[in-house]
Formats: sequence, C-alpha cells, structure tokens
Amino acid sequence: MSLRTTLKKVLPSISITEQEALDAGDVWLEGSIYQGKPDFSALRAVPKAELSAEEQAFLDGPVAELLELIDDTEIQNGKHLPDYILDFLKKERFFSLIIPKEFGGREFSPYANSTIVATIATKSSGVAVTVMVPNSLGPGELLMHYGTDEQRAFWLPRLSNGTDIPCFALTSPEAGSDAGGIPDIGVVTKGMYEGKEVLGLNVTWDKRYITLAPIATVLGLAFKVRDPDGLLGDKQDLGITCALIPKQHPGVELGNRHDPMGIRFYNGTTRGNNVFIPMEFIIGGQKNIGRGWQMLVSCLGAGRGISLPALGCSTSHVALKSASEYAAVREQFGLSIGQFEGIQEKLADIAGKTFLQESMRVLTTEGLGLGLKPSVVTAIAKYHMTEIGRDTLDSAMDIQAGKAIQCGPQNTLAKGYVAQPIAITVEGANILTRNLMIFGQGVMRCHPYLQSMVEAIHSDDKNADKEFNKIFRKTVGYSVSNSLRSFRLGLLPFSAGATSALAEVKPYEKSVQQLASKLAVYADFSLLVLGGKLKQAELLSARLGDVMSYLYAAMACIRFYEQKVDAEERAQAAPYFHYATRWALMNAENALLAFLDNFPSGATRKFMRLITVTYSAKMPKISDDLIRELAEQAQLDTRFKKKLTHLVKSVPGDGHYINEQAYKAKLDCLDLLKTVKKALRSKTIQAGVRFSQTLENALAANVINADEHKKLVDYNLKRERAIRVDEYDYDLNILAEHSELKVANQ
Repeated sequence: MSLRTTLKKVLPSISITEQEALDAGDVWLEGSIYQGKPDFSALRAVPKAELSAEEQAFLDGPVAELLELIDDTEIQNGKHLPDYILDFLKKERFFSLIIPKEFGGREFSPYANSTIVATIATKSSGVAVTVMVPNSLGPGELLMHYGTDEQRAFWLPRLSNGTDIPCFALTSPEAGSDAGGIPDIGVVTKGMYEGKEVLGLNVTWDKRYITLAPIATVLGLAFKVRDPDGLLGDKQDLGITCALIPKQHPGVELGNRHDPMGIRFYNGTTRGNNVFIPMEFIIGGQKNIGRGWQMLVSCLGAGRGISLPALGCSTSHVALKSASEYAAVREQFGLSIGQFEGIQEKLADIAGKTFLQESMRVLTTEGLGLGLKPSVVTAIAKYHMTEIGRDTLDSAMDIQAGKAIQCGPQNTLAKGYVAQPIAITVEGANILTRNLMIFGQGVMRCHPYLQSMVEAIHSDDKNADKEFNKIFRKTVGYSVSNSLRSFRLGLLPFSAGATSALAEVKPYEKSVQQLASKLAVYADFSLLVLGGKLKQAELLSARLGDVMSYLYAAMACIRFYEQKVDAEERAQAAPYFHYATRWALMNAENALLAFLDNFPSGATRKFMRLITVTYSAKMPKISDDLIRELAEQAQLDTRFKKKLTHLVKSVPGDGHYINEQAYKAKLDCLDLLKTVKKALRSKTIQAGVRFSQTLENALAANVINADEHKKLVDYNLKRERAIRVDEYDYDLNILAEHSELKVANQ
C-alpha cells in the first residue's frame, strides 16, 4: 500500500465550502511569514496609502458636515436614526464609496473607505455601521464583481444615489458560523412573473441579524438551491446561491427590528415562504447558481479588512485622545493624574496599541488597494483590531473612572464602550476567527505544497501516486530547510538579515525573522504529528495563528515608522514604535512558548525545542522606563500624536471639544502654573479652598499680573468644565448645566 493510499484513509477530505473558501482569497505578506521568511522587500515596496484630492475633499466637506449634524445622545435616546441623517447620507452618496464612477459611485480607495468609516465611528457607531454595511459585504460589491451587465446598469446607479437601500441576508437561526449549513432553500420550478410563466425558484428563508433590513428596499439573499425535477440537469443539490430581490416583490417580509445593545442602527429580520423569483433575480444570472459561497467569501475577504478594523482603530484613536487629555487636566493630590505611574501604565498601553492599530489599518488597506483579497490578513485585522480596540477602550474607561460612566453629550467613551461587542461579533464571532480561521486558512493557503498534496492524496487520477511522490519530496526538502534555518537563527540570532536604513528598526526586523523561522518549523511538525487532528486542536492552531498575526502586526509597525513618520517626528514617534513593536513580538513569542508547552507529543516537543533552540523568552521587553517615557509623550500636543488621533474631529460643544479646549489651555499656561505652585511651596501665597481663590491670592500678591490672571481663570473654567459630567433633572428628561461653566465654551 502506497503512502498516498494510507494518508487517504487517515486524512479527511476538504468539503466543497472549505475548498471554495480556500480558492477565493489571495496570499500576500502572510505567506512569507508562515514560510519562515518574512518578505520585508515586498513590505517596503507596497505603494504608500494617500488620500486623493477628491477623497480629502469628501472628508473635509460632507464628512465634516455629517459630524456636525450628528447628535449621538439624541440618536441613542430615540428609536431610529433621524430622517435628516439618512437623507444626508443619500444626498451625499455615502452608500456608494466602492461603486465605480460610471454607475454614479464615488469609487474611493480602500484606505479612504476605511478613513471615512473610522472618522464617523468616533462620533457615532450607529451612523458608522449604517454607512459601513453597503460599502462592505452586500449587493453592491457582489453586483460589481458578479452581476450581469443589465443588473449592474439597473441597480448600481440606484444604490449610488440612495434610491435603493440594500441589505444582505446570510445568517439563519440554525446557521451562524456554519454558513454552509444554511437551511434556507430555493427549489427550481416554473412560475408566473410579470404575466408570463418562466423558470425560477420557490424560495423559503428565515434570516436574522441583518443590518439595514428594516429600511432596505432591496434584499440580497443567500440560500441553497435544489432541483428535484431535473429542470437544470441531473444534479439535485446545486449549492449556495445569491439573489437580489426587491422588497415589494410578493411574499418578501422585511421590517422587524432587533435591538443590538441599544445602539440605534437598523438591524433585523427577513423571511419568506415559497416566494417565487425568476432566474433573472440571481446575481449574475442562472449560470451563477451554486457559486454563491465562492462569491461571498471572495467579497467578504475585502470587506472584513476595511470596515470592522476601521471601527477598532477609531476606538483606539478616541481612547488615546480622550484619556491623554483628561489625564493631563485632571488633578488629584496636587498633581495631574497623568503623573501617577498607575495611570501612566494604562495610558502607555493605549498609546502603543493605537500606534499598532493605525499601522495595521494603513498596511491592510494598502494591500487591498493593490487589488488583492488576502483572506488571512483580513481575518487577522478583523480579529486583532477589534480586540485591541476593546483593550484600549477598557483602559481609557479606567483612567476616566466616574466621568466615563455618566452618559450624556460630554462623555466620549460610553457609547463606544456599549457598541464595542457589535464589532467583536459581526462577520463571524472573534472566537471562531481566532481558533479556526486564521491558522486554518493560513496553513492551506500559505504552505507552498500542502494544498496540492491534499488534492493529490484524494485524487482518483491514475497518475496520482506519481504526482503525490513529487510533491512529497518537495515538502520534505522544504521542512528540512526550515529546520536548518531555524536552528541557525536560534543558535546565532545575530545572523538574521535586516535591511532597514534605520538602526533602531534593525533589531526588530531580525526578531521577526527569528520568530517566523520557528513558526515554520512548528507548523510543519504539527502537520506531521497531528495531521487531520490539527483541525480539532483549536488551542494549538489558535496559538500558531497568533504568531502569524503578531508578526504581521510587527511588520506593520515597522512599515508605518519607516514610511509614515518623517525625520522631524522620529523622536516623538520612537516610544510609540518601541512599545507597539515589542508588544507584538512579546505576544508572538509567548504564543510560541505556550504552543510548545502544550504540544501533546513529549518527544516531538523536546525535539522542536532543540532544533529551534527555544527554552525561554528572549524578545525585548517593555520596561518601566519605556512606559513612563511613552505616557509622558502621549500627554504632549505633538505633530505625531495628531497622526494617531486624526480620526477624531471635535465639533464645538461636544465632549472632545470640551476636553481639547481645557487641554490646550493648560499647555498654554504651564509656565504660569509653575509660577503659582512655586509661590505656594514658598508660602508666598496661601492656597484657597478652590483653585479660583488661589488665583485671586496670586494676583493680590503680584505673583501674576492681571492678564496672566485672566488667562489662568479662563483655563480653570475650561478645566472645571472638562472634569464635570452631564447631569439631568430628576426624571432624566432635561440636561442641566451650571451657568458659571457656560462661559468656558463662549
């Protein structure tokens, strides 16, 4: 019995839906990481993401106007998004960011799409999701790639100008993560349409969690097709299919709403029972019956890398801006709380992770801008950027404490905190993404020979043994090469290559090479020892996926530091860069060590340790000095910090504006504040019960003059306004405000 025949009995075959998912995406930088040789040349050759003049004008115009229109407190206290918001989104074609100009769309780049969605999300999650969905997975993108000429010509202009609002229905009560198991069925039959008998399908469906469904005028629908009467051939089960059905079509039910965490975006259900649709409703026409899953995963790969990572990144921008400004102006025990090391630890973590978030957002959208659909990279971005967004928001909530939990217009964090689980859950729960998708897809897509080997194992071709043996020899050679390289880098880490022009980057580049070489070896041994069981060993495969993810994040940090930070900003950006890159490398190494500690075969575990020279953690650590340095840098109003908070556009009167005014006023008064504090320490003046009284004493003692007193009083009013929280009448109906503090915003 040949080796191929033996493996065929042991290894499970790849299902049709799994194969379509594997075939749908592209392999990009993650391929070189998995293979143990991260391609920094390819990384540095990626064209730099920049907004075009048209894209910048849209941000400066319609997006800025939208932010002024949004009152998120009003939205959250209502039942729906206000009509004036929806009308504005339609008028300014916010739903057409990805639609080609020839159909009336804006045809913006993935980077611009991400920036627009993220900017809106800093103001309102509900409005951001409303904009996000039509520009992500939905009828628009499916039509662009797979629709007939007639479908594109009819639907895309209507979607562009808001005449029609789309939604796409995939998730069923019985099939969430296992989308291939959807129970919704379309039966091929003949029926009446527009007064004629035509070939079509009787479709029955029950869908939930469908964003925009309550207001949609056109329904994208995924279902399985069966042909029991053989009207299309001799095959009965034809596979998942996508159709586009107008809301007014007889039998379509759209309208019931869910209530996702109280966030006021439209999300709901759609149902239909034996609804007859003609073949022309199928996206791409009759020839695309059964191609639905391939179409979906192909489009999802791009959308997943834009919208949800944008939400995660926007959360980090808000957390950094809000927490750093509050830490600078909030004082306790005579000091700003940003000088306390406990606060600094949280603030540094926010700042470093925001650098990492922005780095990953930029790099991922740059890859998508090349026309690629890297399914593994977009899964990495979706999982890690939404999770890191949750981390930074938690830390910002801790820093702002009581201010962060009192809802109202001045609170910059609470609504995002409530909405955060939505991004974690949408387009596949994060547990699924981490434990099954990242390494599960990566091992098949990124290994140079594995997919071909599996196909040869299960092939019935007469030359299958010969083809398998050829691939097997290449696989063995590949694994031996990986092992030798990893042993060399483990024994002689300085021998790793580094081509960066910046001395501070080279050690990190070498560290990425070292860790990736170990990943390649561990992945090979996992396949060799566990085989098909690796699919069920989710804890182990998730850790290998984490290594891929964190090394991709480290590469993103390196690229951002090299290409997005100019020479004048290097000193400002350095602590952010060091923290973010070290954090990514430490997590990658910890995942490798946890993988080794829990590998089920003791002998293999010892051999892997030996061949990769891995017995303890060796990556550079985040020191207390780095934490203090970064926390101090994050509280400065530098040009680089503006880059990491550029998504937040403060509007006069909102919480960000109030905090920002106090923060800038304090920075403008630092020398005067030092003078007053020096006078207090020397007992030249006495402290008042309130700081305003202290300032009166300083003026009376000629420690400060009248103009300086006026300047400090203005700062103090703004400071008091920033540390206060919204308050209401007894029944929470009317927002109350202390009259003396209104001066601060006049």
